[in-house]
Amino acid sequence: MLGTVLLLLALAKPVCPGLDSAASRRAEALKRLLEVFGMEDPPPPPAHVKQPPQYMVDLFNTVANADGVTKNPDILEGNTVRSFLDKTHGEKMRFLFILSSVAKNEKILTAELHLFRLWPRATSGPKRHHFCQVSVYQVLENSEPEAPGGKKLLAARLVPLQGSGWEVFAITQAVRDWMEDESSNQGLLVTVQGLGGSPLDPPPLQFASGGDHHESKKPMLVLFTDDGRRGASLPMAGFQDLQPQAPVLPAKLAVPRLTGLRSTRSLDRLQPCQRHPLSVDFEEIGWAGWIISPRGYNAYHCKGSCPFPLGENMRPTNHATVQSIINALKLSEGVSSPCCVPDKLYSINLLYFDDDENVVLKQYDDMVAGSCGCH
Repeated sequence: MLGTVLLLLALAKPVCPGLDSAASRRAEALKRLLEVFGMEDPPPPPAHVKQPPQYMVDLFNTVANADGVTKNPDILEGNTVRSFLDKTHGEKMRFLFILSSVAKNEKILTAELHLFRLWPRATSGPKRHHFCQVSVYQVLENSEPEAPGGKKLLAARLVPLQGSGWEVFAITQAVRDWMEDESSNQGLLVTVQGLGGSPLDPPPLQFASGGDHHESKKPMLVLFTDDGRRGASLPMAGFQDLQPQAPVLPAKLAVPRLTGLRSTRSLDRLQPCQRHPLSVDFEEIGWAGWIISPRGYNAYHCKGSCPFPLGENMRPTNHATVQSIINALKLSEGVSSPCCVPDKLYSINLLYFDDDENVVLKQYDDMVAGSCGCH
């Protein structure tokens, strides 16, 4: 999408040089913003209205607040969670997940198969068992998975016959195999047997399939990965520390009314180093079609003066204190006063549709200024 915009801008004859320059700057700015979010082009919006899996929505709400700011940086394993829906479309007990959207540099930490257990069918006669054995196999030979050597056991456990709900099976090694050799991805096979491994026909326990059940109950593969991105080494405290700093009075109440650029610069010099709002609106940027949550967030920014002497409320580093003294006493030429910059940064989380319309939860470091100080 972005590439198309840049091409059209290059081919179009500039009617107004100022407008053409503004459009070019906007395109370049959006390109740089995509790089911050680890993308080359924005994913296209889903062709049809799609509801994200409830698991992914719940995970986002557990990890982040309504603005996407991380509540607790230790909740997620890695910085990316990807969900994939089954592509077999109705072939019962066989499941296939296409992983082409997973980057080669992503480290697979954990892989889970999520299956929704349906309420058992009403059967006549006495019920002799309350549990059955569910086994998950990695298919090695697509044409004959039941043949010797045609499948490999990944997970097995007893599952109650009564009730309904999600069952989760760890299949990490299979996904790692598929990432090393894409052609080896022949899918998964799930079997239901009696307590002693005896066949049950018809099986008393059934899972929702991809073709004939509600979207919210479809089989799903969930990957917890890490793409290796790491932010700056500023302090990363818990979300509970993200509290507003001293309120900033409106300019017209804080100082006499000033005009022009000179007035703005004078105002910045008069106001002490503080945190100010900085709204990022994804709809205004044009990303609302593929980002599920949040719709935007407050990044905040730091602005103000760092006058001598620096008090503790300015949160100065020792280096900034020394620099402030050298500047004030004019002990060395060319030494400016310390700068007002973020001294605590927080991560945000995006829940979005990728190029293949899979739902992804990704955490990005150093996206919100938690507090400001003189450095």
